[in-house]
Amino acid sequence: MRVAASAGPAYERSPDIRQDGESGMRPSKRAADELRKVTLERAVARYAEGSCLVTFGETKVLCTASLEERGPPWLRGSGKGWVTAEYAMLPRATHDRTRREVNSGKPSGRTQEIQRLIGRSLRAVTNLPAIGERQITVDCDVLQADGGTRTAAITGAWVALHDCFAWMQKRSIISVNPLRDHVAAVSCGIYQGTPVIDLDYAEDSAAETDANFVITGTGGLVEVQGTAEGKPFSEEELLELLRLAKGGVGQLVALQKQVLAGAAA
Repeated sequence: MRVAASAGPAYERSPDIRQDGESGMRPSKRAADELRKVTLERAVARYAEGSCLVTFGETKVLCTASLEERGPPWLRGSGKGWVTAEYAMLPRATHDRTRREVNSGKPSGRTQEIQRLIGRSLRAVTNLPAIGERQITVDCDVLQADGGTRTAAITGAWVALHDCFAWMQKRSIISVNPLRDHVAAVSCGIYQGTPVIDLDYAEDSAAETDANFVITGTGGLVEVQGTAEGKPFSEEELLELLRLAKGGVGQLVALQKQVLAGAAA
């Protein structure tokens, strides 16, 4: 049974955030601290132990979690399991068709960096010994890209991983769910001099600063990636981006909890 939850714009405009007129200065007309519409839909892949279709606006990512009864060789005999991730962008996820990376013989540097980020983010909230000597691989395939694919992938991957662990519990493969906390991610940046959250492609391609924040449900920072595309950004601007990210991740974690509660109802 598929279970879905969605959240539309829910932030009130902060008084200290500049807006250019009633229509807003962002191309999407969103307030500076306003997420795109986000949806999470569970159980979308029939054969995967856990799956989630996540959308951030027009960005759509299919996340599937697969159980392997053997862990990686370097953990053999340790009693500890492993969670890893693979990321790919489908050929027509963007305006023009791109070649499948398998045809080039190896993933690009960008792909490797993103899938390692997803894996690190999931392991940060997972009790690996509780898995036993097994491996969970979470595949994140971008069906459509409009900015924020890595942050959408992390948010949806957590749901897919949760459901994989629930599948294992139901079959007495493990006794407890190894997840210790939620984890989600959101992009932030400085666009036309103003810190904003959840950049779509139009903003991301023109932002002066681009940053990604991976944050747990209890507010712990897993990873912060920030790059100045133009002039360097200040410490004050970084703290404002962090404030925006914490508010956004709070919404995303609430949405994860909502979709899980829908399955239990």
